[in-house]
Amino acid sequence: MTGLRERLADGAYALGWSTVKKLPEPVAVRLGRTVADVAWRRRGKGVRRLESNYARVVPGATPERLAELSRAGMRSYLRYWMESFRLPAWSEERVTNGFEPKDVHRLTDGIASDRGVILALPHMANWDLAGAWVTTGLKTPFTTVAERLRPESLYDRFVAYREGLGMEVLPHSGGAAFGTLARRLRDGGLVCLVAERDLSASGVEVEFFGETTRMPAGPALLAQQTGAILLPVTLWYDDSPVMRGQVHPPVEVPESGTRAEKTSVMTQALADAFASGIADHPEDWHMLQRLWLKDLEAGKAPREGSGTRDPEKPEKRAS
Repeated sequence: MTGLRERLADGAYALGWSTVKKLPEPVAVRLGRTVADVAWRRRGKGVRRLESNYARVVPGATPERLAELSRAGMRSYLRYWMESFRLPAWSEERVTNGFEPKDVHRLTDGIASDRGVILALPHMANWDLAGAWVTTGLKTPFTTVAERLRPESLYDRFVAYREGLGMEVLPHSGGAAFGTLARRLRDGGLVCLVAERDLSASGVEVEFFGETTRMPAGPALLAQQTGAILLPVTLWYDDSPVMRGQVHPPVEVPESGTRAEKTSVMTQALADAFASGIADHPEDWHMLQRLWLKDLEAGKAPREGSGTRDPEKPEKRAS
C-alpha cells in the first residue's frame, strides 16, 4: 500500500506541474480554493493538526475561531501549491512583481558585503516564490537543501522544479550538505534554509509560543563557522495577488560562550523572529505536522511495519 500511495502522490504532482500551469490564473485560484475547502470540510489528519498548532499560536481562541483559521490556512496552503505548479510558466516580470518584501536592504547589503548570507524561513506562504524572486529580481543564485522524498522520482521532480527556478538544491544528508553550504558562504554566496522544523531529531531546543520544540542548528552553526550574516525572513499573503515579506534584523553571533551555547542563543533568536511573523499571520503558516516536543512524544508509537515513522508524514509539504 505504501508503494501505491507513493506512486499516486508522484502522479498527482506530475499532473499539477503539467496541467495547472496551463490554466488561466483566475481558474487556478478558484481551483485551489475549492480543493482547500473540500479538504477542510473533510477534517482529515492534516487539518486537525493545523488547528492544534494554531491553538498554540492563538491562545484562548474559541473552537469557532480555530475553525476559521484552519479554513484560511488550508486556502493559503493550496494557494502555495497552485502558485508553485504555475511558477515555471511565470514571466520574469510576473515573478518580480509577485513579491514585495520589507527591509530588503538587509539582504541586498549583505549580498554586497561578500560575507555570505543565510536566509532562514519558516513554512509560511510561498518560499519558492520568494526564492524565484531572489534569482530573478535580484539576479542572485543561491543554494538550498531539500528533504529526500519517496518515491525517488518525486524528489527528482522537486529538485528539477527548483533548479529550474535558479536554485542549487542539495539533498538533506547531514555533513555533506553542511560542508557544501559552508563553502558557498565562504565564497560570498547566498544560502536559503527552511528552518523551523527539525528533521534530524538532534536540533536545538527552543521555546516557541510558550512550549518547547526543536529547530535545526544548521543556520546558527553556519553563521559561526563562516562569518556569514544570518537573516530571518517571514512571509504572508494579503488580499492581493502579491505576496508580502519581512527581512528581520540579523541574528548576531554572541561574543562569549561555548559553540553549543552560542548556537542555542542564536536558534532561540530565530524562533522568536519566526514567532513574531507567525503570530501576525497565523493562517499563512503551513504546519500540518507535529512540531512541539509534547506532540512528538505522543506520536512516537509506531504503526505495524512502519518503524517510527510519523503517521502524519505523508501529508507534509516539501521543504
